Amino acid sequence: MAPLWPLHGANLGTLLRTCDAVGACMAVPRLPWVPEALARGNTLRHPACVHWTGRDACRWLGEQRTAGTRIIGIELAEDATWLADLPPARQRTIALLAHEQTGIPAEALDLVDMAVEIPMIGTGASLNVAVAGSLVLYRLAGFLLWLSFGTC
Repeated sequence: MAPLWPLHGANLGTLLRTCDAVGACMAVPRLPWVPEALARGNTLRHPACVHWTGRDACRWLGEQRTAGTRIIGIELAEDATWLADLPPARQRTIALLAHEQTGIPAEALDLVDMAVEIPMIGTGASLNVAVAGSLVLYRLAGFLLWLSFGTC
């Protein structure tokens, strides 16, 4: 999980616990407030798996892609795959989270192998970044099955 453009510290703690739940690591930029946000949100009994990316997120993503890592952008995009159609990860995969207000920067989108969209039928435009990231992580881990519900 890579929330490389974090906006709210509370989301980082939630994502860190989700990463632990599915056996994933989290990659975050070394911004001055991020270590404190992770420490505050970390309720785990053991050290969490955190990778520090540095401040140049696109450079880090490029290095990961060159090393053979699959990069999935969680983003509203015209050609995005719906979350229900996303297969479990079978190789090293980074789930790239968008900035909550501005999305994934264009230069980072160029490094994404596929975009994943979480469909919504309500009036909201998007989910909270921690909720969206958690859904995608569970799907990539193969823990999330889909049920059909009728409409209200």
